[in-house]
Parts: sequence; structure tokens; C-alpha cells
Amino acid sequence: MSGKYDLVIVGGGISGASLLYTTAKFTDIDSIALIEKEPELGAINSHHTNNSQTLHFGDIETNYTLEKAEEVKEGAELLAGYLENHDPDREMHSKRSKMVLAVGDEEVPKLESRYHEEGFGELFPKLRPIERDEIADIEPKVVEGRDPDTDLLALQTPDGYVVDYGETTKSFAEQAREEANVDIYTDTKVTDITPTLDGHTIATDSGRFDADATVVAAGSHSLQIAKELDYGEDMSLLPVAGSFFIADDQLLNGKVYTLQMKKLPFAAVHGDAEVHDDSITRFGPTAKVVPGLERGRLSSVPDFFDVFGFTPAAFLSYANIMADRILLPFVLENLLYDLPVIGRKRFLPDVQKVVPTVELEDIERAKGYGGIRPQIVDTANKSLDMGEAKIVGDDIIFNITPSPGASTCLKNAMRDTHTLLDSLEGDYEFDEEAFREATIGHFPRADADDDTIEVDAVDSAAADD
Repeated sequence: MSGKYDLVIVGGGISGASLLYTTAKFTDIDSIALIEKEPELGAINSHHTNNSQTLHFGDIETNYTLEKAEEVKEGAELLAGYLENHDPDREMHSKRSKMVLAVGDEEVPKLESRYHEEGFGELFPKLRPIERDEIADIEPKVVEGRDPDTDLLALQTPDGYVVDYGETTKSFAEQAREEANVDIYTDTKVTDITPTLDGHTIATDSGRFDADATVVAAGSHSLQIAKELDYGEDMSLLPVAGSFFIADDQLLNGKVYTLQMKKLPFAAVHGDAEVHDDSITRFGPTAKVVPGLERGRLSSVPDFFDVFGFTPAAFLSYANIMADRILLPFVLENLLYDLPVIGRKRFLPDVQKVVPTVELEDIERAKGYGGIRPQIVDTANKSLDMGEAKIVGDDIIFNITPSPGASTCLKNAMRDTHTLLDSLEGDYEFDEEAFREATIGHFPRADADDDTIEVDAVDSAAADD
């Protein structure tokens, strides 16, 4: 196979597919191709067993600043609106209550301040503080067995979207396939990308593609490809493998987060029901640093070392990051969670903070769950960058998207679309108004009677469960 395209997207996960959907449905770009190395789209980090299935709004993620929450919020609402519009039967997502739980004299004032003084209550109209009795009404197991003298406070919202990002990826592709100018190639591995006078030539194991504009949305491999083209010289990756423990029982009706340490770029331990089987409760994620770009694939270990670079700056950056007095104990503790028996014992207190009555025999390490999230290392400043990363070059964009990359995939696609239209030669247009109508236009807003909406939403979530 071979072809000449105005736009070629490398990577068929949620990031690449959301850009395919956005450019195919809402621009007049003449020809678009997506290339994916796996036999199916959404097969690696977007697969529902390889991530936390959370749509991050920034409302209960307590390691987010208000500014980051404002940024993430719109992205989450774009995707939530898409799901409301295209998934009425809840085959790709579930809608459940969610809350962040503060336990004890130290945590409760922090959560109160976050809601009232820091502005999160104002930013999220559906978010509300609830105390022990109301927590028990929504999540009985969170209160059951807990010391009645222990202070409890939660910030709760009905906007608990639990998402199968793999199925959402396929939905984006199905929408894009309705357009005549779109080709999707799976089981096609990119072997080389070479700049040309008119863009790039993309060599694959199945043929050659010529593109006026290229977007590489291949997760951890995006930086690997960028470095081969002399981009991202001051960047490296800290690959973090997330895993889960499961209980074969419906312990929770929705998602329950715990408070997060702000210096950690990883999700706080939380409990929630699996997106397609609410009889399974997942607890996690744990976070283990690993030398690979894909979970369970030894073939990705050399790829990691390509990205690492073996430069003095890279070694100094890793040493500086690991010397952090908060991060190092966290990394060492998470290594223990993989050990038989010991791992469950060490993780049990984190589970019991969410559901106090859980015993050791109630949980087990979840087999086949967990993926890798690449955390960005800034080798110039010897620091760990929390969030998504993007490199914009000549007629090419590289997206390296750790959490919350899936949550903000449509917002990222919207930004990239504007960038692409600026670089492509031709009078192309992006109908952003139609894009917003098809996505965020369907996101359910709070009415004047917020209390009614909250009760209805919670009742609906309970009914779904």
C-alpha cells in the first residue's frame, strides 16, 4: 500500500482517533490517513484494562491547581458531551457519582479550603461538600466500620464518567469513516519518517505514505520518533506502570478518590466499579517505574533506551528526580506492591481508607490490568513535568500524552486542527462551531435548581449500577 495525503496521523489510540474524527468531520481537508501498528485501534494504553477509566474534570483531582483544573475542565466536557451524544445506551461509558474523600483532622480543613477559599466550588457548580450522613447515603461502604469520632468530608458530583477509551477510540474512527476522504490502516508499523520539501515521507512495513502534514500520536513512542528527527533533545521519559487490585464485589456505587500529594504526578488511590462490570471494584492505581514503553512487551525496552539517550543530562535528571524526599519513598513503596502476599498487605491500608471493612482476603492483584504512562522529564531543568507534552515542528506535530491526555483528547485535537490548518497549503477551514455543538453542546449543565439535578443524577447513577 502507498498513498499521498494532506494529513497522516501516526497512532490509533484515543489521541490519534480524536484528531481523525475532528479533522474528518469538521474540516474540508481533502485526504486524511491514520496508521496504527496494532491489528485494532485503541489496543494499548486506550484499552479499558490499561487505564483508570476516569474522565478527569479537575474537580476531585486534588493535585491539580485551579488553573490546571480550568484547562482540563473544558477538555473533559468536550468528551463527555460526545459520549452523551453518541452513546445513549452506555456501551462506551457509565455515569456514576464520584467524590474525593477527606479523613481526619488534617485532611478535612484542606478539602474545605479547596472548595471555599481556592475557588473549586465556584468553578464546578455541580460539586458540593457532603458530610458523614450523606456520604453514607451515596456510598454506604465508605462509612461502614469507620470510627464515628473521625471527621469525614467529601466533595461530590454526579459527573462521574467512567469511560472505555478503547471503544471510544473505535467510535471516533467509525464517525470519521463516514467521510470519503479518510483511510485507516491497521497492522501497519511505521519504520521511518523522513522530511521532504513538501512535508514528510512515512515508511511502513506495508508501503510508503507521503504527507503534507503529519501528526505523531503514538504515546511514549512519539518522543522516540521525535528524537530520530532531532526534536525533543531536552526531553526524556519516566515510564510509570500503573496496576490495580480488585475485589469481586460491588463495594462502591461510584468513584471515590483520596486526597493527593501535590508533588506527585500520579493519580491518587481510588476505588470504583469497572466500566463494563460493576460487580468488580478496582482499587489503585499503584505506580511503578519501569524501563519500557509498553506494558509487558520486552521489545519496547530498547525503545525506552532510545528515548533515554544516555546523556549526562539524562542521568543527572533522573538522579535529581529520584532524590526527591516525597517521590523516592513513593517509588520504593510501590515496588513492594508487586510482591506476592507482601504486596497485598502493604496496599491494604490504602484500600481501607476508602472502604474500611475490606480484609486482606477480599482483594487480589488484578491480572491483565494496567498500562504505562510516560511522565515527561525536562533534562534542561532536571525536573519532572506534570502533564501533557507537545512538540510542534515543520509540518509535523508530536503528541506525548500522559494523564489526563485521554480526558482532554478532543481539546487537544481542536488545538492541533488549528495548527494544521495554519501549516497546510490550501484554503482549508475548521467549523469549530459545529464541532462544539456535536461535543460540548451535549454536556449536561447545572440548572438553577442545583439540588434537584444532584438528586436526579445520583439516583440515575444508582440505577445504572
